[in-house]
Amino acid sequence: MTTETWNAARVADTLLSCERGRTPRTSIAAEWPGLDLHTAYIAQDIALADRRSNGEVVTGVKLGLTSRAKQQQMGVDEPSVAWLTDAMVLPAGLPVPADRLIHPRAEPEIAFVMGRRLAGPGVTAATALAAVDVILGAIEIIDSRYSGFKFTLADAVADNNSSGVYVTGGIARRAADVDLPLEACLLEIDGHVVDSATGSAVLGNPAEALAFAANTLAARGHAIEAGWIVLTGGMTDAVAVERGARVAAHFTTLGSITLAGG
Repeated sequence: MTTETWNAARVADTLLSCERGRTPRTSIAAEWPGLDLHTAYIAQDIALADRRSNGEVVTGVKLGLTSRAKQQQMGVDEPSVAWLTDAMVLPAGLPVPADRLIHPRAEPEIAFVMGRRLAGPGVTAATALAAVDVILGAIEIIDSRYSGFKFTLADAVADNNSSGVYVTGGIARRAADVDLPLEACLLEIDGHVVDSATGSAVLGNPAEALAFAANTLAARGHAIEAGWIVLTGGMTDAVAVERGARVAAHFTTLGSITLAGG
Protein backbone atom coordinates (compact mmCIF):
# COMPACT_ATOMS: atom_id res chain seq x y z
CA MET A 1 0.00 0.00 0.00
CA THR A 2 1.13 3.50 -0.72
CA THR A 3 0.85 6.39 1.68
CA GLU A 4 -0.70 8.59 -0.98
CA THR A 5 -3.54 10.73 0.35
CA TRP A 6 -6.96 10.46 -1.29
CA ASN A 7 -10.41 11.94 -0.66
CA ALA A 8 -13.89 11.32 -2.05
CA ALA A 9 -13.69 14.12 -4.62
CA ARG A 10 -10.41 12.81 -5.98
CA VAL A 11 -11.80 9.28 -6.17
CA ALA A 12 -14.77 10.55 -8.18
CA ASP A 13 -12.59 12.59 -10.52
CA THR A 14 -10.16 9.71 -11.06
CA LEU A 15 -12.89 7.23 -11.97
CA LEU A 16 -14.73 9.67 -14.24
CA SER A 17 -11.46 10.33 -16.05
CA CYS A 18 -10.94 6.59 -16.48
CA GLU A 19 -14.48 6.22 -17.83
CA ARG A 20 -14.22 9.11 -20.27
CA GLY A 21 -10.76 8.10 -21.44
CA ARG A 22 -11.58 4.36 -21.55
CA THR A 23 -8.52 3.76 -19.40
CA PRO A 24 -8.69 1.08 -16.68
CA ARG A 25 -6.76 1.35 -13.43
CA THR A 26 -5.99 -0.75 -10.39
CA SER A 27 -8.03 -0.78 -7.18
CA ILE A 28 -8.17 2.54 -5.34
CA ALA A 29 -8.83 0.72 -2.07
CA ALA A 30 -5.48 -1.05 -2.46
CA GLU A 31 -3.80 2.37 -2.40
CA TRP A 32 -6.10 4.06 0.08
CA PRO A 33 -7.52 2.00 2.97
CA GLY A 34 -9.70 4.99 3.83
CA LEU A 35 -12.02 4.11 0.95
CA ASP A 36 -14.84 2.62 3.01
CA LEU A 37 -18.48 2.30 1.88
CA HIS A 38 -19.49 5.65 3.37
CA THR A 39 -16.74 7.46 1.48
CA ALA A 40 -17.45 5.46 -1.69
CA TYR A 41 -21.08 6.58 -1.71
CA ILE A 42 -19.95 10.20 -1.23
CA ALA A 43 -17.66 9.77 -4.25
CA GLN A 44 -20.57 8.30 -6.21
CA ASP A 45 -22.75 11.33 -5.46
CA ILE A 46 -19.94 13.74 -6.37
CA ALA A 47 -19.58 11.95 -9.71
CA LEU A 48 -23.33 12.22 -10.27
CA ALA A 49 -23.16 15.96 -9.67
CA ASP A 50 -20.41 16.14 -12.30
CA ARG A 51 -22.52 14.16 -14.78
CA ARG A 52 -25.48 16.47 -14.18
CA SER A 53 -23.31 19.56 -14.64
CA ASN A 54 -22.49 18.14 -18.08
CA GLY A 55 -26.18 17.88 -18.99
CA GLU A 56 -27.00 14.32 -17.95
CA VAL A 57 -30.42 13.70 -16.39
CA VAL A 58 -31.04 11.10 -13.70
CA THR A 59 -33.30 8.34 -15.03
CA GLY A 60 -33.21 5.97 -12.06
CA VAL A 61 -31.04 3.72 -9.95
CA LYS A 62 -29.32 0.39 -10.35
CA LEU A 63 -28.45 -2.32 -7.88
CA GLY A 64 -25.38 -4.50 -7.74
CA LEU A 65 -24.55 -7.69 -5.85
CA THR A 66 -28.18 -8.77 -5.55
CA SER A 67 -27.17 -12.35 -6.29
CA ARG A 68 -26.27 -14.41 -3.22
CA ALA A 69 -23.50 -16.11 -5.21
CA LYS A 70 -21.95 -12.74 -6.11
CA GLN A 71 -22.22 -11.56 -2.52
CA GLN A 72 -20.34 -14.65 -1.34
CA GLN A 73 -17.74 -14.11 -4.07
CA MET A 74 -17.19 -10.54 -2.88
CA GLY A 75 -17.38 -11.42 0.81
CA VAL A 76 -20.35 -9.12 1.51
CA ASP A 77 -23.88 -9.71 2.79
CA GLU A 78 -25.86 -6.92 1.12
CA PRO A 79 -26.26 -5.29 -2.30
CA SER A 80 -25.19 -1.81 -3.35
CA VAL A 81 -27.00 1.03 -5.12
CA ALA A 82 -25.87 3.42 -7.86
CA TRP A 83 -27.24 5.96 -10.33
CA LEU A 84 -28.61 5.77 -13.88
CA THR A 85 -28.67 8.73 -16.26
CA ASP A 86 -30.01 9.33 -19.76
CA ALA A 87 -26.47 9.02 -21.14
CA MET A 88 -26.58 5.34 -20.14
CA VAL A 89 -29.78 4.57 -22.07
CA LEU A 90 -29.28 2.47 -25.22
CA PRO A 91 -32.15 1.97 -27.71
CA ALA A 92 -33.02 -1.66 -28.42
CA GLY A 93 -31.58 -3.14 -31.60
CA LEU A 94 -28.37 -1.12 -31.60
CA PRO A 95 -25.01 -2.83 -31.06
CA VAL A 96 -23.08 -2.69 -27.80
CA PRO A 97 -21.20 0.65 -28.03
CA ALA A 98 -17.73 -0.83 -27.77
CA ASP A 99 -16.12 2.48 -28.68
CA ARG A 100 -17.22 4.03 -25.37
CA LEU A 101 -16.65 1.06 -23.05
CA ILE A 102 -13.52 -0.57 -21.65
CA HIS A 103 -14.45 -4.24 -21.20
CA PRO A 104 -18.25 -4.66 -21.44
CA ARG A 105 -20.17 -7.50 -19.83
CA ALA A 106 -23.87 -8.31 -20.25
CA GLU A 107 -26.42 -9.04 -17.52
CA PRO A 108 -30.17 -9.67 -18.01
CA GLU A 109 -32.25 -7.92 -15.37
CA ILE A 110 -35.80 -7.28 -14.24
CA ALA A 111 -36.58 -3.57 -14.24
CA PHE A 112 -39.28 -1.55 -12.49
CA VAL A 113 -40.73 1.70 -13.81
CA MET A 114 -42.00 3.69 -10.86
CA GLY A 115 -45.57 4.98 -10.82
CA ARG A 116 -45.06 7.09 -7.72
CA ARG A 117 -42.29 8.27 -5.42
CA LEU A 118 -40.87 5.61 -3.11
CA ALA A 119 -39.09 6.83 0.00
CA GLY A 120 -37.65 4.91 2.93
CA PRO A 121 -37.01 4.00 5.61
CA GLY A 122 -39.24 1.03 6.37
CA VAL A 123 -40.07 0.09 2.79
CA THR A 124 -41.00 -3.59 2.34
CA ALA A 125 -41.23 -5.63 -0.84
CA ALA A 126 -45.01 -5.27 -0.78
CA THR A 127 -45.00 -1.49 -0.32
CA ALA A 128 -42.28 -1.19 -2.96
CA LEU A 129 -44.34 -3.11 -5.52
CA ALA A 130 -47.36 -0.94 -4.77
CA ALA A 131 -45.35 2.06 -6.07
CA VAL A 132 -44.45 0.34 -9.36
CA ASP A 133 -46.20 1.27 -12.60
CA VAL A 134 -44.91 -1.50 -14.89
CA ILE A 135 -42.24 -4.19 -15.04
CA LEU A 136 -39.84 -4.60 -17.99
CA GLY A 137 -37.07 -6.93 -19.02
CA ALA A 138 -33.68 -5.30 -19.44
CA ILE A 139 -30.09 -5.92 -20.44
CA GLU A 140 -27.41 -3.97 -18.64
CA ILE A 141 -23.96 -3.75 -20.17
CA ILE A 142 -21.72 -3.13 -17.20
CA ASP A 143 -18.20 -1.74 -17.56
CA SER A 144 -15.83 -1.53 -14.62
CA ARG A 145 -13.06 1.06 -14.63
CA TYR A 146 -10.82 -1.43 -12.84
CA SER A 147 -8.46 -3.68 -14.76
CA GLY A 148 -9.76 -7.21 -15.09
CA PHE A 149 -12.88 -6.38 -13.05
CA LYS A 150 -10.76 -6.72 -9.89
CA PHE A 151 -12.00 -4.48 -7.09
CA THR A 152 -13.40 -4.31 -3.58
CA LEU A 153 -17.02 -3.49 -2.79
CA ALA A 154 -16.04 0.10 -1.93
CA ASP A 155 -14.18 0.38 -5.24
CA ALA A 156 -17.30 -0.77 -7.09
CA VAL A 157 -19.63 1.61 -5.25
CA ALA A 158 -17.33 4.56 -5.97
CA ASP A 159 -17.34 3.45 -9.62
CA ASN A 160 -21.16 3.72 -9.74
CA ASN A 161 -21.56 -0.07 -9.60
CA SER A 162 -19.67 -0.57 -12.88
CA SER A 163 -22.27 1.42 -14.84
CA GLY A 164 -22.15 1.27 -18.62
CA VAL A 165 -25.34 1.30 -20.69
CA TYR A 166 -28.73 -0.36 -20.40
CA VAL A 167 -31.61 -1.23 -22.69
CA THR A 168 -35.17 -2.12 -21.75
CA GLY A 169 -37.65 -4.34 -23.57
CA GLY A 170 -40.84 -3.31 -25.28
CA ILE A 171 -43.24 -5.49 -23.26
CA ALA A 172 -44.56 -3.91 -20.07
CA ARG A 173 -46.45 -5.92 -17.46
CA ARG A 174 -48.29 -4.96 -14.30
CA ALA A 175 -46.91 -6.39 -11.08
CA ALA A 176 -49.96 -8.61 -10.62
CA ASP A 177 -49.25 -10.25 -13.97
CA VAL A 178 -45.63 -11.29 -13.29
CA ASP A 179 -44.47 -14.01 -10.91
CA LEU A 180 -41.24 -12.21 -10.10
CA PRO A 181 -39.34 -15.09 -8.42
CA LEU A 182 -40.26 -17.47 -11.23
CA GLU A 183 -39.76 -15.10 -14.18
CA ALA A 184 -37.01 -16.85 -16.14
CA CYS A 185 -34.44 -15.55 -18.59
CA LEU A 186 -32.01 -17.01 -21.11
CA LEU A 187 -28.93 -14.96 -21.99
CA GLU A 188 -27.61 -15.47 -25.52
CA ILE A 189 -24.34 -14.38 -27.10
CA ASP A 190 -24.15 -14.81 -30.89
CA GLY A 191 -27.08 -17.21 -30.81
CA HIS A 192 -25.67 -19.46 -28.09
CA VAL A 193 -27.29 -19.68 -24.66
CA VAL A 194 -24.53 -18.84 -22.18
CA ASP A 195 -26.51 -18.62 -18.94
CA SER A 196 -30.01 -18.77 -17.48
CA ALA A 197 -31.70 -17.80 -14.23
CA THR A 198 -34.98 -16.81 -12.62
CA GLY A 199 -35.94 -13.74 -10.66
CA SER A 200 -35.34 -15.65 -7.44
CA ALA A 201 -31.61 -15.13 -8.06
CA VAL A 202 -32.18 -11.46 -7.14
CA LEU A 203 -32.49 -11.53 -3.33
CA GLY A 204 -35.16 -14.20 -3.65
CA ASN A 205 -37.49 -11.67 -5.29
CA PRO A 206 -36.59 -8.50 -7.26
CA ALA A 207 -39.12 -6.59 -5.16
CA GLU A 208 -36.76 -7.07 -2.21
CA ALA A 209 -34.05 -5.33 -4.25
CA LEU A 210 -36.39 -2.41 -4.91
CA ALA A 211 -37.16 -2.10 -1.19
CA PHE A 212 -33.46 -2.27 -0.35
CA ALA A 213 -32.73 0.53 -2.83
CA ALA A 214 -35.40 2.79 -1.34
CA ASN A 215 -34.21 2.23 2.22
CA THR A 216 -30.52 2.63 1.36
CA LEU A 217 -31.15 5.84 -0.57
CA ALA A 218 -33.19 7.19 2.34
CA ALA A 219 -30.16 6.90 4.60
CA ARG A 220 -28.34 9.15 2.10
CA GLY A 221 -31.18 11.67 1.88
CA HIS A 222 -32.61 10.44 -1.44
CA ALA A 223 -35.77 8.74 -2.69
CA ILE A 224 -36.78 6.85 -5.83
CA GLU A 225 -38.82 9.29 -7.89
CA ALA A 226 -41.93 8.67 -9.99
CA GLY A 227 -41.02 7.82 -13.58
CA TRP A 228 -37.58 6.48 -12.67
CA ILE A 229 -36.41 3.05 -13.71
CA VAL A 230 -34.84 0.66 -11.24
CA LEU A 231 -32.53 -2.08 -12.53
CA THR A 232 -32.66 -4.75 -9.83
CA GLY A 233 -29.35 -6.49 -10.56
CA GLY A 234 -28.02 -9.25 -12.75
CA MET A 235 -30.04 -12.47 -12.82
CA THR A 236 -27.10 -14.36 -14.31
CA ASP A 237 -23.36 -13.92 -14.15
CA ALA A 238 -22.02 -10.96 -16.10
CA VAL A 239 -20.83 -12.36 -19.44
CA ALA A 240 -18.03 -10.71 -21.42
CA VAL A 241 -19.13 -9.21 -24.75
CA GLU A 242 -16.58 -9.13 -27.55
CA ARG A 243 -16.69 -6.36 -30.16
CA GLY A 244 -19.39 -7.11 -32.73
CA ALA A 245 -21.15 -9.76 -30.64
CA ARG A 246 -24.94 -10.07 -30.78
CA VAL A 247 -26.50 -10.10 -27.30
CA ALA A 248 -30.06 -11.24 -26.56
CA ALA A 249 -32.13 -11.90 -23.47
CA HIS A 250 -35.33 -13.95 -23.60
CA PHE A 251 -37.75 -13.66 -20.66
CA THR A 252 -40.77 -15.83 -19.80
CA THR A 253 -43.39 -13.06 -19.93
CA LEU A 254 -41.31 -9.89 -20.48
CA GLY A 255 -40.36 -10.69 -24.06
CA SER A 256 -36.99 -10.59 -25.79
CA ILE A 257 -34.36 -7.88 -26.12
CA THR A 258 -31.59 -7.86 -28.71
CA LEU A 259 -28.44 -5.81 -29.12
CA ALA A 260 -27.32 -6.22 -32.71
CA GLY A 261 -23.94 -7.56 -33.70
CA GLY A 262 -21.61 -5.67 -35.97
